[in-house]
Formats: sequence, C-alpha cells, structure tokens
Amino acid sequence: MNVLPLTVSLRHPASYLPGRDARRFGGAALVLGAWLTAAAAPLTPTAGWLNDWLREVQPTGSRFDLGGQFRTRFEYRDHYGIAGVPGSLDFRAHGADTENLFGLFRTRLHLGYAATDWAKIYAEGRDSFSLSDDRRPNPESDRVELHQAYIHSGNTNQLPWTLRVGRQELSYGDERLVGAFEWNNEGRVFDAAKLRFESPGFWVDGFVGRVVIPDDNNFNVANDYDWFSGLYASSRQWCPLQETQFYFLARNTGSGSPTALGFGLPPLLNGVSPRDIYTVGTRIRSLPGKLGPWDYSLEAAGQIGRFKDSVTAAAQDQRAFAVHGAGGYSFTNLTGKPRLGLEYNFSSGDSDPSDGTHETFDNLFPTNHKFYGYMDFCSWQNLHNVRGSASLKPGAPLTLTLDWHAFWLADTRDNFYAVTGGKRPAASGGAGTGYALNPNYGPYVGSEVDLIASWAIRPYASAQLGYGHFFIGDYVKSTLLNASYGSSDADFIYIQATLNF
Repeated sequence: MNVLPLTVSLRHPASYLPGRDARRFGGAALVLGAWLTAAAAPLTPTAGWLNDWLREVQPTGSRFDLGGQFRTRFEYRDHYGIAGVPGSLDFRAHGADTENLFGLFRTRLHLGYAATDWAKIYAEGRDSFSLSDDRRPNPESDRVELHQAYIHSGNTNQLPWTLRVGRQELSYGDERLVGAFEWNNEGRVFDAAKLRFESPGFWVDGFVGRVVIPDDNNFNVANDYDWFSGLYASSRQWCPLQETQFYFLARNTGSGSPTALGFGLPPLLNGVSPRDIYTVGTRIRSLPGKLGPWDYSLEAAGQIGRFKDSVTAAAQDQRAFAVHGAGGYSFTNLTGKPRLGLEYNFSSGDSDPSDGTHETFDNLFPTNHKFYGYMDFCSWQNLHNVRGSASLKPGAPLTLTLDWHAFWLADTRDNFYAVTGGKRPAASGGAGTGYALNPNYGPYVGSEVDLIASWAIRPYASAQLGYGHFFIGDYVKSTLLNASYGSSDADFIYIQATLNF
C-alpha cells in the first residue's frame, strides 16, 4: 500500500458560490461565529431554557416538557458522487461534477405533557433544509414535518411495564443495526409500538413498527410494506464487568416496498426490495471503570431468511453474519486523559450471486456515521475494516479525536456498498463496468484519516470541526481506470454548531 503525501488547498467557502448564496453563507457564518464567541463560560446544567422559564411562571409547569434544538452544519466534499448529477461517482477524477459545498439547517421543537405519573403525551416537530446542495433529490431536506408523536404509559417506580405507541425513534446498542441516525439532517423514526419490562439491572423491549420515509413537501408516512419487529434484552447483572445484550430482529418487506410512495420515484423516496430477514445477535460492552483503564466491546450477529434482489428479482436464501471487536486503554493519570483504541469490523459478502444464496449482511437501520469513517463511504456490508483511534482532552471543554481506517471488500464477487446500504451505481459510458461486480480486482478499497475537534461550549451548546481524507486503494483505482474516468483521493471538511433550548 502506497501512502501519498497529503496537500490541502482551502479557499473561503463563499468563493465557491454565486453571489446570492455567498451572501447567505457569509451571513450564516457571521451569526455562527458571534454565537460561538459569546458562549464562553460554562453554566450549571438545567432542564433547558424553556422548561426553566415555564416552571418559573407556572406552578404546574413541571408537568410540561417544552424545548428544542437548533443545529447547523456546513460541509465541503470533493470527489464524492453527487446524487442526480449524470456520471458523478465517488472518487471519480474528471468528466463529471464531484465537488459539493452546502449548508444544512435543522430545527426541532417538542412539547410533552404528563397528565399523571404514569401517562404522558409527546410531540416533536422538525424543519430541515439545505442551501446550495447539488444533490437531487436532496436527501437532507424535509420542511416543517412531524418528527415524533406518541403516548407513553407506565411508571417503573410503580410497575415494571411501560408502553409507548406512536411515531418514535428506535435506538439499541451502539446503533450498528438500529439507530436514530442523528447525524443526518432529518434523522430516522418509526410508526411503532414498544413494550418494555424493566427491573433493577435488567430490561427487555418488544417492538413492532414501520420505518417512516422522508418526503419533502409532503406529510411523511410509513412504508406500509416494510415491517420491523424484535426483542432486545439487556442486563448488568449477568456479568458485573459489563453490559450484556441479546436480540432478535425481524425485517419483513413486501413486494410493494420499492414503489411504496408511487411509481417512477427515485429510490430515496421509496423502500428496499422484498425480503424476510431474521437477525440473531449478542453485544457486550465493559462498564466504565470496572477494568481500570481498559475497555472493550464485542458484537456478533447472524442472519437467515429470504432476500429478493431489486434488479434480477430472483429470490434467494439469506445466510449472512457480521462481527465487531474493539478494545482501548485510557491514560487516566496523564494530562488530557489520552485514550488509544483498536477495532475490527467484518460483514459477509456474497461469494456467488447466482447460487441461490444471498450472503450479503443486511445492515438494517443503522447510524453508520459513527463507525466506518466520518466521510461516510462504507456500511457494515461486504467489509473488512480495521480502525485505530486516539483521543485527547487538552482542556475541559475540548476533545480531539484522530481516527485511521483501512477498508477491504470481504468478497470482490460482491458490490462495494454505500453508507446507505445500497449498491454503488455502475459507471455509464466508458469501457468498464464501474462500481458493479469486479471479481478480478484487488479487494483493498483504501484508507481514511479523520481529525475531529469537539467543543462543549456550555451544557446546552456545542461545536464540532472535522477534516477527513480518503486515500484510494487498488479496488477503486482499477474500477475507475477501467471505466476511463480516472480516480482521485477524496476530502471532507465540516463545521457544526448545536444549541439545545
């Protein structure tokens, strides 16, 4: 593997934009900068600005939960595939637009009311939009939408059972398989019912629901053909050193899923191909301080069932698995409490697309951004991933993180899957097949380096600055060379600010 020297040339973000968008970005940057400068001294944690005010002016205000969040992020991406732009592919060097600079803005407002100690209603609205984003349709724009709305019944101080019914987030474990996808400008919710049994040191959830499909300019509805259900149990008693979890997850998707919102719409606005996939797994994670400076996590999952490919429409038996293992050491006696970590992730790929068995692991509904590189090129499918990490807290509000990733395809007879879980599009034009099946190429996809600075400005305000560079490997070089497009490393820069109120 050859590692090339890294040279970065940066311009002011507004220089990439036409006049009106430049003024918009300039104004937003000034507001963001002023806010970050003004938020200097930490304050004592509170219930939130609005809740504090409500409790002060209204004696019964403690029964209400009133608050929200505003988040803005500016991203610069170079040599990324841009959805909706002809010929645009990840790591393509020339012949198509692969540069995108845009701003993301998200506002959430929620209102909850506890009528009694065991009954609560909760509603949350969300507005998500972007500026100057070249992607079409835009995967992170969804104006004025109902994000959550549910009824919660039960009080574990009285009975061990609780029930939540309605539109809600589902999040389990590290979110490798089920997560709220918080990094995304819209997030992920389900129309679901969730029943929990909870006792000291142990809980188990049973849930059933359908994933909601974001549809800008229309009220979001669930995919009626994509049912997701499961049992998820967790205990800190079975082994006093760790949290131990077991789960069974079922995804049952009907033939109407690919056209759930209508015929002729892009895949973003519809569901996945038909499948009945059953996932059984376990996850363990060390509890803080139980092993002194050491920590560890392990997860393993296997899948059986049936899968129907969206292209060939051939039904196949699902036989797939995935594993994760990680360990770390924190130097608690040193200034900044540095931590070093090493991690390995594997997910199976399909060794023969025509043998009647589908061996590609289904990543289900994850939050992949946290695990396989901040640049968001990979998912837990057909993958070998080695990760080395280092973190340092040079000051109380500041955390610096450095991650290194290396990626290989588990099987080159399968696809190089995108972070969304879908197959990368094959190249159009040129002499080659692009990102399709390339069994004769080497499996090494490349390596990624990420540097992240996180600043906890106040208990309710935070900021983050990040840079990532992806060094392409033999698989990408061979793929795009054969397609006559040329290949290039990719860059990613972002700045994000979050305000909770």
